[in-house]
Amino acid sequence: MGSGTGDPAAHGGDPNTNPNPNGGRDGGAPVAKKVVVVMGATGAGKSRLAIDLATHFAGVEVVNADSMQVYRGLDVLTNKVPLSERNGVPHHLLGTIDASVEFTSKDFRDLAIPIIDDILSRGCLPVVVGGTNYYIQSLVSPFLIDDVVEDVASCSMSDSRGELREDLDSVDSTASFDRLKEIDPVAANRIHPNDNRKINHYISLYASSGVLPSNLFQGEVAEKWGHADNFRYHCCFIWLDASLPVLDGYVKQRVDCMIDAGLLDEVYDIYHPEADYTRGLRQAIGVREFEAFFRCYFSKKEDGEACRLDFSDSLHSDDDLKIFLDEAIDKLKANTCKLARRQKRRLNRLKTFFGWDLLHIDVTEALSYSAGDSWQTKVVEPCVNIVRTFLFERANSSTGTAMVGNVQCPKLVSRDLWTQYVCEACGNQILRGAHEWDQHKQGRRHRKRILRLKKKSPQVPA
Repeated sequence: MGSGTGDPAAHGGDPNTNPNPNGGRDGGAPVAKKVVVVMGATGAGKSRLAIDLATHFAGVEVVNADSMQVYRGLDVLTNKVPLSERNGVPHHLLGTIDASVEFTSKDFRDLAIPIIDDILSRGCLPVVVGGTNYYIQSLVSPFLIDDVVEDVASCSMSDSRGELREDLDSVDSTASFDRLKEIDPVAANRIHPNDNRKINHYISLYASSGVLPSNLFQGEVAEKWGHADNFRYHCCFIWLDASLPVLDGYVKQRVDCMIDAGLLDEVYDIYHPEADYTRGLRQAIGVREFEAFFRCYFSKKEDGEACRLDFSDSLHSDDDLKIFLDEAIDKLKANTCKLARRQKRRLNRLKTFFGWDLLHIDVTEALSYSAGDSWQTKVVEPCVNIVRTFLFERANSSTGTAMVGNVQCPKLVSRDLWTQYVCEACGNQILRGAHEWDQHKQGRRHRKRILRLKKKSPQVPA
């Protein structure tokens, strides 16, 4: 974890031209505590922007909010900023958690809040950076569903949690989801069948408390959790976004660079044939994708032993390994592109569903060209202006946000958390909540399917 000296000038900013008002360095009374949050899909340049901001504002310290970068290990695969590229900017919660630990959003919040409060107490500027939206939601919102869970669990006398955890360890994700549907079908409607973390969490919750998860997630907490008028800090949310074709191309190119930088050696070190890919650092995209490759590699070692040197040499002489490697790299690229799409959808959801005032910065051009100053002119300069305005405008005490210019929060959609919709026209695709269902119906793929089906049968509903 990075630790700051408290000297703004030492961090690359000019305290005379761009002071940070968080600490009242000019001798006046301190103003409302403010936090900058840089969000966006993987590959959008969030970490780069945070470091660039430090050259314009005194005392910037970065707080990592990426669920895989918090772990120690897999620095290349998880795309941690190397120490040599941090330009002396302190980074917190970056590579600090043991790789085997299940690190929840509550754990993140409980560690991040004291760090941010300490940064603020020294008159410095916290810049939270990450693509894990539920980490950021848990951080900025004083209402966290996990707190209700903990309160209920602490009052329970049940000792079945450990037994249930052993049961969960012995079954696959499909069986776990089926069990959750039996216990609490309403809660099962809310999560994806492959979201092992939430599935196991809900089942363990029921075992320890005897209360259905769907009954817990009600009332004030469920209503106010993550909502824009209930923020813990005065936040400036910067959303780095790019067109999908450009982002896809950039992500794929980055995977190739990771391979050249030693990604295979990293995954080799963490590989185990009986590994659990649902917990800890092994959840990272890029670990499971190489499972078939490493199984093939180890199966060819007669003595059952292998080393990095053998593994590197084998790539030049074994056609089977080359095939598995190419397939693994293709899977990694495809799954990373899928992750970017999920992250973009979730950011849209924060805006429409929770009312977050996300200030959109288009980085498409900056990602399209490797040369020139497009990153500086199209990304850094607009963000510097946004942050400068944010730091020196009066915070809106009723919302916990600051108005930047005349930006207004969009009209919020209804918060339907529990209703499951099934689109038969799209192969029984499952949608969760009215907002997701409405978004799906407006999508081009759904509308094309409906038009095709209506040509065959006019009675097909929209």
